[in-house]
Amino acid sequence: MAEKADIGTLAAEERNAQAARKARLFCCGSTGCLSSGGGAIANALTEALAGHGLADAVDVVPTGCMGLCSLGPLVRVEVPGRDPVLYKEVDPMIARLIVAEHVVPAAGAGDEGFELPAFFTEHILPMDIPFFTKQTKVVLADSGRVNPERIEDYLAADGYQALQNVLANMTPQAVIELIADSGLRGRGGGGFPTGQKWGFARQAEPVNGEKFIICNGDEGDPGAYMDRSVLEGNPHAVLEGMLIAAYATGATEGWFYIRAEYPLAVDRVEKAIKQARRNGLVGKNILGSDLNVDCQIRLGAGAFVCGEETALIHSIEGQRGTPRPRPPYPSVQGLWDRPSVVNNVETLANVPAIIRNGPEWFHAMGTETSKGTKVFALTGKVEHSGLIEVPMGMHLREIVEDIGGGNPADKPLKAVQTGGPSGGVIPVDQLDVPVCYEQLTQLGSMMGSGGMIVMDADDSMVEIAKFYLGFAVDESCGKCAPCRIGGTQMLALLQKVTDGKATLDDLDLIRRLSRAMQQASLCGLGQTAPNPVISTLRYFEDEYMEAVIVYSDPSSQDWTPRGT
Repeated sequence: MAEKADIGTLAAEERNAQAARKARLFCCGSTGCLSSGGGAIANALTEALAGHGLADAVDVVPTGCMGLCSLGPLVRVEVPGRDPVLYKEVDPMIARLIVAEHVVPAAGAGDEGFELPAFFTEHILPMDIPFFTKQTKVVLADSGRVNPERIEDYLAADGYQALQNVLANMTPQAVIELIADSGLRGRGGGGFPTGQKWGFARQAEPVNGEKFIICNGDEGDPGAYMDRSVLEGNPHAVLEGMLIAAYATGATEGWFYIRAEYPLAVDRVEKAIKQARRNGLVGKNILGSDLNVDCQIRLGAGAFVCGEETALIHSIEGQRGTPRPRPPYPSVQGLWDRPSVVNNVETLANVPAIIRNGPEWFHAMGTETSKGTKVFALTGKVEHSGLIEVPMGMHLREIVEDIGGGNPADKPLKAVQTGGPSGGVIPVDQLDVPVCYEQLTQLGSMMGSGGMIVMDADDSMVEIAKFYLGFAVDESCGKCAPCRIGGTQMLALLQKVTDGKATLDDLDLIRRLSRAMQQASLCGLGQTAPNPVISTLRYFEDEYMEAVIVYSDPSSQDWTPRGT
């Protein structure tokens, strides 16, 4: 029976099998690398190994994102006793050469030494560059190292050990206190303390014996792909976090709400749930305990507003995805009026590592009020764009210039946009600040889910503000007037600015509309939609003023653009 599965035995068997291999070839199988030919790379490696009689002696491991997306497809070769080698921009021909000129001789060279052929140099990516050395990986620790479609790989990396420990040795209240002590805060934008949210749900009375855990995978920020990559690269970690949250809060069912535009993530989560169910990790009497939790997936239709937890809940229920006033909060009255905890993908993925390593370990990373690490999608005008994970408190400049490698065009950097449409633009002279919830808010931006876009002197801040506001206007559910009307009116005013027809009164009206939307909108979409506009006005007012009309005669309509 599934409930009798011994995950410790399965893990030991997989570790032994991996240790017996002459080499392991890790091939990025994320959406980014697959879109640039990664699928063909895995096939070429497999065929080449078979041709050399190594099909049973060397593993080809399709993985999640390895991080450096701008240089994919990526392949990492690990031969026991030798330093790993990372290849960039691999094509099928290079894949076959990797096997013939690297794997075959290295695996059989013994201790006398082995040197890579010189012609590989341009495809080898040093692993001691700041992009890799300055990261601290918790959520992404196994992404790029395990096959996300094999539960055995996750078990061999200590997967589900945290769940087993919790069920055997901890009470639900002890789990909640441990998560609270760690300082883990929600990674979806608001930064609400996770332990506190779980505690509210624990205290709430179930309705008809039911409570729910919901994983918010409705990531929709332009330029953001953190949650997608985590679900693609290590779905079992998120599932394990969900099961631990269910035990702590008394939940009876788990829901994954994932955008339909993420088919690979959906497929891998589906496989993870099925594999976990077969091994007694999902369903009745999990690991022989009294915990009964089943999990299922609901697809989102691509509405950005459904990232807001009450709109997400309406969508799961089959209703139109619109927010509702709070309180009552979902932890008291959520999905089908049952107490429901909504945590985002990254938040849940942190939980198993915190349980395994202890709250002090997690608490030691980050700042006084922002603990742990944060995953970012670093994109824009940087040499090395991709998926990164850094400790909270690292300075923005260190992320952009060291990890990102600065601007490859050698143009002056101008600003960094964080938090997507809900965030703001931070000018280059403010980059020497630690990345944490409070600091980014003080600068007029926010952490958000983790989008980070770098801009240089060629980028117009007015156009940037107009783009993000236009996105928010398109994604508004239209339920409340401040967002529906205010956003549309503000977008029209920004169009006047870019057309060179705005006045000083128009800029004042933009500021007034922004305040009204922030204070009166029903949900976070409308409340934060003005942030890109406000922050660009705050730091780059000169770009707005360049287009403002100066009337030469108050009684006439003759005008000239300011600055001419």
